[in-house]
Amino acid sequence: MENVQETVNRPWGFFTNLIKKDKYLVKLIHVNAGQRLSVQSHNHRSEHWAVVKGTATVILNGETIILQEGESIDIPLKAIHSLQNPSEDGIEIIEIQRGETLSEDDIIRYEDIYGRV
Repeated sequence: MENVQETVNRPWGFFTNLIKKDKYLVKLIHVNAGQRLSVQSHNHRSEHWAVVKGTATVILNGETIILQEGESIDIPLKAIHSLQNPSEDGIEIIEIQRGETLSEDDIIRYEDIYGRV
């Protein structure tokens, strides 16, 4: 097991890689107030999101799901999804990625308010 503790800034906030092993990666994702991640999918990994601070809006295959602190959701392989924070405070999510390829290169973007499509 490797404790990574690498933080990467993004236009919507930041994520910190906490633990990386062969087939899983654990991240802390912080989404700033009023921000959102791109609408995306992954060909090589599934994800599990657990809300640890705030209220998150999840878009999963066109369905809007509101998650409170302590709630979680599974994002299946190839599902089209997004994470949004419409509130006035930051939110934090623990993300567990599972798969053969655990890379930021495994992001297929469909829509992005920051022009990264």
